[in-house]
Amino acid sequence: GYCICYAGTQQKLCVYGPQFSCYQIPRLSILEARQTPFTPHLCCNVPQYFSPYRPILKNYQQFRALVFAVKEINKDLDLLPNITLGFHINDNHQIEWKISIICLSLLSRKDRMAPGYKCGRQNPLLSVIGGDNPKSSRQMASTFSLFKVPQVSGLHWTQLWSKNNRSTSKEFAQYEGLVQLLLHFQWNWVGLMAPEDDDGEHFISSMLPMLKEKEICLAFTDKYKFDIDDLTDLKMLHLFKAFSSVEVIILFGDSHSFATVLVALRCHEELTKKPALKVWILTSHWKVNVIGSQGILKDIQRFHGALHFRDHMADVPEFSHFLLSLDPLNPQGDTFLPLWWEWVFSCRFHPILRNGNVQGKQCTGKENLQNVPTALFETSMTGESYNIHNAIYAVAHALHGGCSHGEGPSPGNCQLTMPDRRSRFFQILPYLRKVQFNNSAGDEISFSKNGLGSGGCDILNWVLLPNGSFVPMKVGQINPGASPGQDLTINSDAIIWKVPFARCGMKRCQAGERRRVPEGQQVCCYHCGSCPEGTISNQTDAASCDPCPEDQYPNKDKDHCMAKKLHYLAYQDPLGYTLASLTLSLSMITLAVLAIFRKHHDTPIVKANNRDLTYLLLISLLLCFLCSFLFIGRPGKLTCLFRQIAFAILFALAVSSVLAKTAMVVLAFMATKPGNSARKLLGKPLTNSILTGCPLVQGMICTIWLAKFPPFPNMDFHSLVGEAILQCNEGSALMFYAVVAYLGFLALVSFTVAFLARKLPDSFNEAKFITFSMLVFCSVWISFLPTYLSTKGKSMVAMEIFSILASGAGLLACIFFPKCYIILLRPGLNCKENIMRHKNL
Repeated sequence: GYCICYAGTQQKLCVYGPQFSCYQIPRLSILEARQTPFTPHLCCNVPQYFSPYRPILKNYQQFRALVFAVKEINKDLDLLPNITLGFHINDNHQIEWKISIICLSLLSRKDRMAPGYKCGRQNPLLSVIGGDNPKSSRQMASTFSLFKVPQVSGLHWTQLWSKNNRSTSKEFAQYEGLVQLLLHFQWNWVGLMAPEDDDGEHFISSMLPMLKEKEICLAFTDKYKFDIDDLTDLKMLHLFKAFSSVEVIILFGDSHSFATVLVALRCHEELTKKPALKVWILTSHWKVNVIGSQGILKDIQRFHGALHFRDHMADVPEFSHFLLSLDPLNPQGDTFLPLWWEWVFSCRFHPILRNGNVQGKQCTGKENLQNVPTALFETSMTGESYNIHNAIYAVAHALHGGCSHGEGPSPGNCQLTMPDRRSRFFQILPYLRKVQFNNSAGDEISFSKNGLGSGGCDILNWVLLPNGSFVPMKVGQINPGASPGQDLTINSDAIIWKVPFARCGMKRCQAGERRRVPEGQQVCCYHCGSCPEGTISNQTDAASCDPCPEDQYPNKDKDHCMAKKLHYLAYQDPLGYTLASLTLSLSMITLAVLAIFRKHHDTPIVKANNRDLTYLLLISLLLCFLCSFLFIGRPGKLTCLFRQIAFAILFALAVSSVLAKTAMVVLAFMATKPGNSARKLLGKPLTNSILTGCPLVQGMICTIWLAKFPPFPNMDFHSLVGEAILQCNEGSALMFYAVVAYLGFLALVSFTVAFLARKLPDSFNEAKFITFSMLVFCSVWISFLPTYLSTKGKSMVAMEIFSILASGAGLLACIFFPKCYIILLRPGLNCKENIMRHKNL
């Protein structure tokens, strides 16, 4: 048959018998309890059950998992026909020299230490299942890798080991899960404890950058030795120097760390007279190793409520039944079973007689394992046993793969045929790397970057009941294959304790606040300050405040953004409908004046003032009033494009009409003087020239404006708080000022001419009225410019509309109201004789 070596640590187990005839090994004397004198220097009592030389009761399940897997494989006629697997167990105690001796002995012949030469043995070594921590597995790998012996780590992260292995992706996945756990409970002030060895250094160096990236601070980072004798030093008190300021402690360690930490906790409580009520977070290397006494259950109550990362485990059928069927009266070659039974139930199969009296309780062999606290022994498969089970099956499937392909062992009877037995070690290695199968629990098992099996682990909550029962409750799990943010699942309601604060600051920064770290403090020890104006924070403990999008603004509490209200001159606004009503009123008045002049077009006062120019001026004023509607309402592409153009051309036409009327008044007076040639200029040619040329110049300016810099709708998000101004961007401010300046130029020319002709002897001399109208016009637009530049949004638009209406109303009132007064109220003055009389004077 073939043999598999299991080099478990502190297992103190050996099996021999007819069914496992590979090795006949002597019973290890270490099975007997060795009491070590221990005199503590600290003022605390260290119980004797902390002796590291007693067997660890809970590890017995791992041995039974090995036996169970080998038996199942040997019964499977399809997996390894004509092959019987055996195993050999060695106890290395995690002692370096002992690990080296065991490794060399496995590589040598029985009677001589000669690594690589095993001619005296008939049963080839197929693989080595490593110990219960990475440190011993790495030391083993440094030897076995030289001889290409396949080594599979049987505990914790099951993987193929090489001498250069330091960590795996699965290990980092667990560290990332630990960080996510802290983030889930919003803890940023924790303590970190790790052994004073290479593994502890590696854990700390791996965790520090991950914690720093997530702004999680360490209240303290302490290293401890796992040698119990070292606990006599007063340095142990240094481990808990920061207990008063931290509520959550991350504890990294292995099976030996348990005794060290429990002794330290007991010392701390006896010295301070206070219970160490902390939340412990334990990594997957940790396990409760109760070593031979139920008295320790009282001490591990200090870990009540701890969160424990453990390797993912599944329910392997028949394994619990296999454990519960243990019979110490019929051990079937398991010579350790009776001894283990005595330790678990604190009894003896062969009681010792002293002074004629029986010492201790006698074992019946009928004791119920289901009544044993889980801290001593678990009847369901643990993660470590599950890994051993998978490791044994992986070796069996690798051997099956070698036989099926006709390589290595021959396909007929799968016997090794290669003459040089040194080559047999690595024949199975290529198949072991490519192994893939479904185990009896239904999980798909294969070697990947995460090791053997999946990279997941379970999160257990330690529940220690008053009656001594230890119940690890599963409250979450880590699945590295899940999408980011979904790889950690945890049921906080299932955890027995109230979530501690575990933060450096006394209060958390709420929404609307940001963190502010005082000088010299860690990033976690921050104060809170209100967000600056224009920014918000919508989460707790925000590192900074973020500005709102352009179309939004912060609310009063600065915890979320609100959509900005569109700001424009709408008809529904009081200012909007006031200006619209004023525009309609002035338009109706203009139409009324036009109707009056049209009705009395044959009267002397209408004829004397050039009816055609009067009608044109009234129509242009009407259109000027109506163009105000282009400025009211939601700005659109067409309204932005034409409103300033319409205003500029229509007012140019109106002012040109006034200029033409003024010029006609002056020329008409000059023509009455003898010998004056002004009569030749009178008539339609001059009028048409003014009415055509002046607006044409304005039209050319507007054409260039539209062609080069067309106006367009635009949003201004910054001028007003809480509002977004929907306005027309004029495209070019220079072109806008150019058309306004041209209107001012025409108005100034009209005003100058009218001012010079204001004293001409004419009863109905329009020059006086034009002078006043141009004075009003120029005053309005001169005051318009600074006011326009100093306002924003609807006020700016309203200012321009008011300027249009005021200047147009000035022209209408100054030029036409006196004439309407005569036409409607003083018709006696509207006669030719009255006009001629004043002309003769």
